[in-house]
Amino acid sequence: MIVKQRLIFILYSLCASVFKALRDNRIELLRASWQELTIRIRDVSLSDEGQYTCSLFTMPVKTTKAFLTVLGVPERPEITGFTKPATEGDIITLTCTTSGSKPAANIRWFRNDKEVQGTKEVNATGKSFTVRSSLQFQVDKRDNGAAYTCSVEHVSLASPYMTTEVLEVHYAPHLEITHSLIIPQEGQYFKLECVSIGNPIPEPVLWSKDGGDLPDIERMIVEGRELTIMTLNKTDNGTYRCEASNHLGTSSAEYILFVYAKDFPGPTTDPNALGPHGPDHALIGGVVAVVVFITLCLIIVLGRYLARHKGTYLTHEAKGAEDAPDADTAIINAEGNHVHAEEKKEYFI
Repeated sequence: MIVKQRLIFILYSLCASVFKALRDNRIELLRASWQELTIRIRDVSLSDEGQYTCSLFTMPVKTTKAFLTVLGVPERPEITGFTKPATEGDIITLTCTTSGSKPAANIRWFRNDKEVQGTKEVNATGKSFTVRSSLQFQVDKRDNGAAYTCSVEHVSLASPYMTTEVLEVHYAPHLEITHSLIIPQEGQYFKLECVSIGNPIPEPVLWSKDGGDLPDIERMIVEGRELTIMTLNKTDNGTYRCEASNHLGTSSAEYILFVYAKDFPGPTTDPNALGPHGPDHALIGGVVAVVVFITLCLIIVLGRYLARHKGTYLTHEAKGAEDAPDADTAIINAEGNHVHAEEKKEYFI
Protein backbone atom coordinates (compact mmCIF):
# COMPACT_ATOMS: atom_id res chain seq x y z
CA MET A 1 0.00 0.00 0.00
CA ILE A 2 2.83 2.35 0.85
CA VAL A 3 4.58 1.49 -2.40
CA LYS A 4 1.43 2.24 -4.44
CA GLN A 5 0.95 5.65 -2.85
CA ARG A 6 4.58 6.44 -3.49
CA LEU A 7 4.21 5.53 -7.14
CA ILE A 8 1.14 7.81 -7.50
CA PHE A 9 3.02 10.68 -5.91
CA ILE A 10 5.92 10.10 -8.29
CA LEU A 11 3.52 10.11 -11.28
CA TYR A 12 1.92 13.37 -10.20
CA SER A 13 5.29 14.97 -9.51
CA LEU A 14 6.65 13.95 -12.87
CA CYS A 15 3.57 15.24 -14.75
CA ALA A 16 3.53 18.46 -12.78
CA SER A 17 7.19 19.14 -13.48
CA VAL A 18 6.64 19.18 -17.24
CA PHE A 19 4.97 22.63 -17.28
CA LYS A 20 5.23 25.50 -14.85
CA ALA A 21 1.45 26.05 -15.00
CA LEU A 22 0.82 22.78 -13.19
CA ARG A 23 2.53 24.14 -10.10
CA ASP A 24 -0.18 26.80 -9.81
CA ASN A 25 -2.15 26.74 -6.56
CA ARG A 26 -5.36 26.77 -8.63
CA ILE A 27 -4.58 23.26 -9.87
CA GLU A 28 -5.42 20.27 -7.74
CA LEU A 29 -5.18 16.50 -8.21
CA LEU A 30 -8.61 14.88 -8.16
CA ARG A 31 -7.85 11.29 -8.98
CA ALA A 32 -4.68 9.24 -9.44
CA SER A 33 -4.54 5.55 -10.29
CA TRP A 34 -2.74 3.18 -12.62
CA GLN A 35 -5.47 3.85 -15.18
CA GLU A 36 -6.31 7.53 -14.61
CA LEU A 37 -4.73 10.82 -13.55
CA THR A 38 -7.20 13.73 -13.16
CA ILE A 39 -6.50 17.36 -12.32
CA ARG A 40 -8.83 20.35 -11.87
CA ILE A 41 -8.12 24.04 -12.59
CA ARG A 42 -10.06 26.68 -10.70
CA ASP A 43 -10.73 30.23 -11.93
CA VAL A 44 -9.69 29.49 -15.50
CA SER A 45 -8.19 32.44 -17.40
CA LEU A 46 -6.97 32.95 -20.97
CA SER A 47 -3.42 32.23 -19.79
CA ASP A 48 -4.46 28.64 -19.02
CA GLU A 49 -5.00 27.96 -22.71
CA GLY A 50 -2.47 25.64 -24.28
CA GLN A 51 -1.29 22.04 -24.61
CA TYR A 52 -1.26 19.73 -21.57
CA THR A 53 0.82 16.54 -21.47
CA CYS A 54 0.50 13.56 -19.17
CA SER A 55 3.21 10.89 -19.11
CA LEU A 56 3.16 7.46 -17.51
CA PHE A 57 6.73 6.48 -16.73
CA THR A 58 6.71 2.85 -17.55
CA MET A 59 9.01 0.88 -19.77
CA PRO A 60 8.54 2.31 -22.33
CA VAL A 61 7.13 5.74 -21.23
CA LYS A 62 3.54 6.34 -22.31
CA THR A 63 2.50 9.94 -23.14
CA THR A 64 -0.82 11.61 -24.12
CA LYS A 65 -1.54 15.26 -24.98
CA ALA A 66 -4.61 17.50 -24.98
CA PHE A 67 -5.08 21.12 -26.08
CA LEU A 68 -7.20 23.29 -23.79
CA THR A 69 -9.13 26.12 -25.48
CA VAL A 70 -10.33 28.90 -23.20
CA LEU A 71 -13.16 31.18 -24.32
CA GLY A 72 -12.95 34.84 -23.36
CA VAL A 73 -16.30 36.01 -22.00
CA PRO A 74 -17.11 39.52 -23.29
CA GLU A 75 -17.81 42.32 -20.87
CA ARG A 76 -21.23 43.89 -20.75
CA PRO A 77 -21.52 46.51 -23.51
CA GLU A 78 -21.50 50.25 -22.96
CA ILE A 79 -23.13 52.86 -25.24
CA THR A 80 -21.38 56.22 -25.58
CA GLY A 81 -21.70 59.28 -27.79
CA PHE A 82 -25.13 60.62 -26.82
CA THR A 83 -25.71 63.61 -24.59
CA LYS A 84 -29.31 64.32 -23.64
CA PRO A 85 -31.16 66.05 -25.06
CA ALA A 86 -30.53 66.24 -28.81
CA THR A 87 -32.16 68.79 -31.09
CA GLU A 88 -34.10 67.82 -34.19
CA GLY A 89 -31.70 67.85 -37.14
CA ASP A 90 -28.59 66.99 -35.11
CA ILE A 91 -26.31 64.22 -36.38
CA ILE A 92 -25.31 61.90 -33.54
CA THR A 93 -23.10 58.82 -33.32
CA LEU A 94 -23.83 56.00 -30.88
CA THR A 95 -20.90 53.67 -30.13
CA CYS A 96 -21.25 50.29 -28.42
CA THR A 97 -18.08 48.76 -26.96
CA THR A 98 -17.33 45.37 -25.41
CA SER A 99 -13.92 43.92 -24.51
CA GLY A 100 -12.39 40.65 -23.28
CA SER A 101 -14.04 38.36 -25.83
CA LYS A 102 -12.30 35.39 -27.47
CA PRO A 103 -13.13 34.81 -30.24
CA ALA A 104 -14.36 38.31 -31.13
CA ALA A 105 -17.96 38.95 -30.11
CA ASN A 106 -20.70 40.02 -32.53
CA ILE A 107 -22.62 43.28 -31.99
CA ARG A 108 -26.11 44.02 -33.33
CA TRP A 109 -28.17 47.24 -33.12
CA PHE A 110 -31.92 47.57 -32.70
CA ARG A 111 -34.17 50.64 -32.90
CA ASN A 112 -37.09 49.61 -30.71
CA ASP A 113 -37.76 46.12 -32.14
CA LYS A 114 -36.30 46.68 -35.63
CA GLU A 115 -32.68 45.84 -36.42
CA VAL A 116 -30.51 48.60 -37.91
CA GLN A 117 -27.02 48.30 -39.36
CA GLY A 118 -23.91 49.81 -37.78
CA THR A 119 -20.20 49.80 -38.63
CA LYS A 120 -17.98 47.25 -36.81
CA GLU A 121 -14.36 47.51 -35.63
CA VAL A 122 -12.34 44.68 -34.01
CA ASN A 123 -9.01 45.20 -32.18
CA ALA A 124 -6.84 42.53 -30.56
CA THR A 125 -5.75 43.11 -26.96
CA GLY A 126 -3.40 40.30 -25.99
CA LYS A 127 -5.30 37.05 -26.41
CA SER A 128 -8.73 38.73 -26.31
CA PHE A 129 -10.57 41.20 -28.57
CA THR A 130 -12.21 44.58 -28.14
CA VAL A 131 -15.20 45.09 -30.46
CA ARG A 132 -16.85 48.42 -31.27
CA SER A 133 -19.89 49.15 -33.40
CA SER A 134 -21.04 52.66 -34.32
CA LEU A 135 -24.39 53.92 -35.50
CA GLN A 136 -24.66 57.40 -37.04
CA PHE A 137 -27.93 59.10 -38.03
CA GLN A 138 -29.76 62.44 -38.11
CA VAL A 139 -32.38 62.68 -35.39
CA ASP A 140 -35.91 64.02 -35.85
CA LYS A 141 -38.99 64.18 -33.66
CA ARG A 142 -39.80 60.51 -34.38
CA ASP A 143 -36.62 59.57 -32.48
CA ASN A 144 -37.90 61.17 -29.28
CA GLY A 145 -38.45 58.28 -26.88
CA ALA A 146 -36.95 55.72 -29.29
CA ALA A 147 -34.93 52.94 -27.65
CA TYR A 148 -31.60 52.07 -29.28
CA THR A 149 -30.30 48.72 -28.05
CA CYS A 150 -26.81 47.24 -28.42
CA SER A 151 -26.82 43.43 -28.30
CA VAL A 152 -23.58 41.44 -27.77
CA GLU A 153 -23.64 37.80 -28.88
CA HIS A 154 -20.91 35.25 -28.10
CA VAL A 155 -20.47 31.50 -27.98
CA SER A 156 -19.72 31.71 -24.25
CA LEU A 157 -23.06 33.41 -23.47
CA ALA A 158 -26.31 31.58 -22.94
CA SER A 159 -28.19 34.77 -23.90
CA PRO A 160 -26.92 38.05 -25.37
CA TYR A 161 -25.79 40.96 -23.23
CA MET A 162 -27.92 44.04 -23.95
CA THR A 163 -27.62 47.73 -23.19
CA THR A 164 -30.31 50.29 -24.15
CA GLU A 165 -30.22 54.06 -24.61
CA VAL A 166 -33.54 55.93 -24.80
CA LEU A 167 -33.21 59.11 -26.87
CA GLU A 168 -34.63 62.48 -25.91
CA VAL A 169 -35.06 64.87 -28.83
CA HIS A 170 -36.23 68.48 -28.62
CA TYR A 171 -38.28 69.78 -31.56
CA ALA A 172 -40.44 72.78 -32.49
CA PRO A 173 -44.18 72.71 -31.70
CA HIS A 174 -47.07 71.88 -34.01
CA LEU A 175 -50.69 72.81 -33.15
CA GLU A 176 -54.14 71.69 -34.30
CA ILE A 177 -57.65 72.66 -33.13
CA THR A 178 -60.36 70.09 -32.40
CA HIS A 179 -64.00 70.90 -31.61
CA SER A 180 -66.92 69.29 -29.81
CA LEU A 181 -69.78 69.86 -32.31
CA ILE A 182 -70.17 68.96 -35.96
CA ILE A 183 -72.85 71.61 -36.58
CA PRO A 184 -72.63 74.51 -34.09
CA GLN A 185 -76.10 75.98 -33.43
CA GLU A 186 -77.38 78.83 -31.32
CA GLY A 187 -77.77 78.07 -27.64
CA GLN A 188 -75.41 75.06 -27.67
CA TYR A 189 -72.39 74.39 -25.49
CA PHE A 190 -69.24 74.48 -27.65
CA LYS A 191 -65.62 73.58 -26.90
CA LEU A 192 -62.41 74.12 -28.84
CA GLU A 193 -59.19 72.35 -27.84
CA CYS A 194 -55.72 73.35 -28.98
CA VAL A 195 -53.86 70.07 -29.42
CA SER A 196 -50.11 70.62 -29.42
CA ILE A 197 -47.07 68.43 -29.86
CA GLY A 198 -43.52 69.53 -29.21
CA ASN A 199 -40.62 68.89 -26.86
CA PRO A 200 -40.47 70.69 -24.51
CA ILE A 201 -44.27 70.94 -24.39
CA PRO A 202 -45.22 74.38 -25.78
CA GLU A 203 -46.60 76.61 -23.04
CA PRO A 204 -48.68 78.65 -22.53
CA VAL A 205 -51.53 78.45 -25.08
CA LEU A 206 -52.89 81.87 -26.08
CA TRP A 207 -56.40 82.23 -27.58
CA SER A 208 -57.64 85.10 -29.74
CA LYS A 209 -60.58 85.91 -32.05
CA ASP A 210 -60.32 87.77 -35.35
CA GLY A 211 -56.85 88.97 -34.45
CA GLY A 212 -57.82 90.44 -31.08
CA ASP A 213 -58.72 89.41 -27.53
CA LEU A 214 -61.70 87.20 -26.78
CA PRO A 215 -64.75 89.54 -26.66
CA ASP A 216 -66.95 87.93 -24.00
CA ILE A 217 -64.96 86.55 -21.11
CA GLU A 218 -68.15 85.63 -19.22
CA ARG A 219 -69.37 83.17 -21.84
CA MET A 220 -65.94 82.22 -23.13
CA ILE A 221 -63.87 80.32 -20.58
CA VAL A 222 -60.21 79.45 -21.18
CA GLU A 223 -58.78 76.56 -19.17
CA GLY A 224 -55.29 75.61 -20.27
CA ARG A 225 -55.60 74.42 -23.86
CA GLU A 226 -59.41 74.51 -23.96
CA LEU A 227 -61.73 77.35 -24.98
CA THR A 228 -65.35 76.82 -23.97
CA ILE A 229 -68.30 78.92 -25.17
CA MET A 230 -71.18 78.32 -22.78
CA THR A 231 -74.08 79.32 -25.13
CA LEU A 232 -73.47 79.97 -28.80
CA ASN A 233 -75.00 82.91 -30.66
CA LYS A 234 -74.43 84.70 -33.96
CA THR A 235 -71.95 87.12 -32.42
CA ASP A 236 -69.56 84.21 -31.89
CA ASN A 237 -68.98 83.88 -35.64
CA GLY A 238 -65.37 84.49 -36.57
CA THR A 239 -61.85 83.05 -36.72
CA TYR A 240 -60.44 81.60 -33.51
CA ARG A 241 -56.71 81.18 -33.18
CA CYS A 242 -54.48 79.42 -30.66
CA GLU A 243 -50.74 79.95 -30.37
CA ALA A 244 -47.97 78.34 -28.31
CA SER A 245 -44.19 78.19 -28.37
CA ASN A 246 -41.08 76.60 -26.90
CA HIS A 247 -37.42 77.59 -27.20
CA LEU A 248 -37.26 76.12 -30.72
CA GLY A 249 -40.15 78.00 -32.30
CA THR A 250 -43.79 79.13 -32.33
CA SER A 251 -46.82 77.48 -33.91
CA SER A 252 -50.47 78.43 -34.35
CA ALA A 253 -53.75 76.97 -35.61
CA GLU A 254 -57.07 78.55 -36.67
CA TYR A 255 -60.73 77.53 -36.68
CA ILE A 256 -63.48 79.42 -38.52
CA LEU A 257 -66.71 79.27 -36.54
CA PHE A 258 -70.12 79.81 -38.14
CA VAL A 259 -73.10 79.47 -35.82
CA TYR A 260 -76.32 78.19 -37.42
CA ALA A 261 -79.85 79.03 -36.35
CA LYS A 262 -81.41 76.80 -33.73
CA ASP A 263 -82.84 73.51 -35.07
CA PHE A 264 -81.18 74.12 -38.44
CA PRO A 265 -80.75 70.65 -40.02
CA GLY A 266 -77.42 71.67 -41.52
CA PRO A 267 -75.05 69.67 -43.69
CA THR A 268 -73.77 66.26 -42.70
CA THR A 269 -70.23 67.54 -42.21
CA ASP A 270 -68.82 70.52 -40.41
CA PRO A 271 -68.84 73.50 -42.81
CA ASN A 272 -66.50 75.41 -40.49
CA ALA A 273 -63.67 72.93 -40.57
CA LEU A 274 -61.19 73.50 -43.37
CA GLY A 275 -58.88 70.63 -44.18
CA PRO A 276 -55.20 71.11 -43.59
CA HIS A 277 -54.69 71.56 -47.33
CA GLY A 278 -57.81 73.64 -48.16
CA PRO A 279 -60.18 72.53 -50.95
CA ASP A 280 -59.55 69.36 -52.89
CA HIS A 281 -57.50 70.79 -55.75
CA ALA A 282 -56.98 67.35 -57.26
CA LEU A 283 -60.75 66.83 -57.67
CA ILE A 284 -61.26 70.30 -59.17
CA GLY A 285 -58.34 69.80 -61.53
CA GLY A 286 -59.75 66.46 -62.66
CA VAL A 287 -63.15 67.98 -63.47
CA VAL A 288 -61.54 70.83 -65.43
CA ALA A 289 -59.39 68.37 -67.37
CA VAL A 290 -62.45 66.30 -68.36
CA VAL A 291 -64.32 69.42 -69.53
CA VAL A 292 -61.34 70.59 -71.60
CA PHE A 293 -60.93 67.13 -73.14
CA ILE A 294 -64.61 66.93 -74.18
CA THR A 295 -64.44 70.45 -75.66
CA LEU A 296 -61.36 69.58 -77.72
CA CYS A 297 -63.03 66.41 -79.01
CA LEU A 298 -66.09 68.39 -80.13
CA ILE A 299 -63.90 70.97 -81.89
CA ILE A 300 -61.99 68.24 -83.73
CA VAL A 301 -65.16 66.43 -84.85
CA LEU A 302 -66.78 69.68 -86.00
CA GLY A 303 -63.62 70.69 -87.88
CA ARG A 304 -63.45 67.37 -89.70
CA TYR A 305 -67.14 67.64 -90.62
CA LEU A 306 -66.75 71.16 -92.06
CA ALA A 307 -63.58 70.22 -93.93
CA ARG A 308 -65.24 67.21 -95.55
CA HIS A 309 -68.27 69.19 -96.80
CA LYS A 310 -66.14 72.06 -98.05
CA GLY A 311 -64.11 69.64 -100.15
CA THR A 312 -67.24 68.17 -101.69
CA TYR A 313 -68.50 71.62 -102.63
CA LEU A 314 -65.23 72.57 -104.31
CA THR A 315 -65.04 69.27 -106.17
CA HIS A 316 -68.56 69.58 -107.55
CA GLU A 317 -67.98 73.17 -108.51
CA ALA A 318 -64.80 72.24 -110.36
CA LYS A 319 -66.53 69.46 -112.29
CA GLY A 320 -69.32 71.72 -113.48
CA ALA A 321 -67.34 74.89 -113.93
CA GLU A 322 -67.22 74.61 -117.73
CA ASP A 323 -70.03 76.42 -119.52
CA ALA A 324 -71.57 77.50 -116.14
CA PRO A 325 -72.44 81.14 -115.57
CA ASP A 326 -72.20 80.90 -111.75
CA ALA A 327 -71.16 78.58 -108.87
CA ASP A 328 -74.62 77.11 -108.23
CA THR A 329 -75.01 76.16 -111.90
CA ALA A 330 -71.52 74.63 -111.79
CA ILE A 331 -72.49 72.36 -108.86
CA ILE A 332 -75.75 71.31 -110.61
CA ASN A 333 -73.83 70.59 -113.83
CA ALA A 334 -71.23 68.63 -111.82
CA GLU A 335 -73.91 66.46 -110.21
CA GLY A 336 -75.54 65.87 -113.58
CA ASN A 337 -72.25 64.98 -115.19
CA HIS A 338 -71.61 62.59 -112.36
CA VAL A 339 -74.88 60.79 -113.06
CA HIS A 340 -74.28 60.65 -116.78
CA ALA A 341 -70.71 59.53 -116.17
CA GLU A 342 -72.02 56.49 -114.44
CA GLU A 343 -74.25 55.67 -117.42
CA LYS A 344 -71.40 55.88 -119.95
CA LYS A 345 -70.00 52.55 -120.98
CA GLU A 346 -67.25 51.70 -123.45
CA TYR A 347 -67.05 48.54 -125.48
CA PHE A 348 -63.91 47.26 -127.15
CA ILE A 349 -64.17 44.86 -130.11
